[in-house]
Amino acid sequence: MQFVYCEQAGEATLNIDNELFKYLFKVRRHQLQDIIEVRNLKDDTFYSYEVQNITKKEATLLLQKSEEKPVNANMKLRLGWCVVDTKTIEKQLPYLNELGVYSIAFIYADYSQKNFKLNLDKYEKILINSSQQCGRSSLMQFEVFKSLDEYLKSYPEAYMFNFSQQHVQEVSNIDTIVVGCEGGFSKREIALFNEKKIVGIDSNLVLRSETAVTTLAAKLIV
Repeated sequence: MQFVYCEQAGEATLNIDNELFKYLFKVRRHQLQDIIEVRNLKDDTFYSYEVQNITKKEATLLLQKSEEKPVNANMKLRLGWCVVDTKTIEKQLPYLNELGVYSIAFIYADYSQKNFKLNLDKYEKILINSSQQCGRSSLMQFEVFKSLDEYLKSYPEAYMFNFSQQHVQEVSNIDTIVVGCEGGFSKREIALFNEKKIVGIDSNLVLRSETAVTTLAAKLIV
């Protein structure tokens, strides 16, 4: 683990209890005067706290120093992901977070099942756990759109990932791209994009939606 997440990081004193207390002092077995690195995932700052007091159920940490230390991808990839099964999203989020995807816009496309309900609070907890492991210093951003049409009003520069002779690697400066759900895009949705804005990869295989988002993130960011 690269750091510990605490929403109050930056305050002079932190009072640690509940699950975080159990993790730090029962699992990690921190002792008095140990230094613990903490982030709030809002300001890119590394906060170093010293353990000052430990009781049976809580502990007190005092801020010793702070250092601005951003750890993020070199580019800001904005991913539009047409809604798939929420369990699939939950499994894939840690990989996308570690690769450095800046934001995900969840889109209820023509072929998305509208009964899939997005749990953004749960997704944020997944991102926090992932960031503590990989060291990322800021949280991925989430948006939700009712349709691809609505999404394109906010992101008119977006590319579509679909079958195309124009490959992702051949187009420079792609920072916003949409991936379809299971079943892909409808003809109506494909018609929303200029042909030059539709890109693919050099493969004849049909990728699952979750494979496609991870493949794109790796090709465009890493």
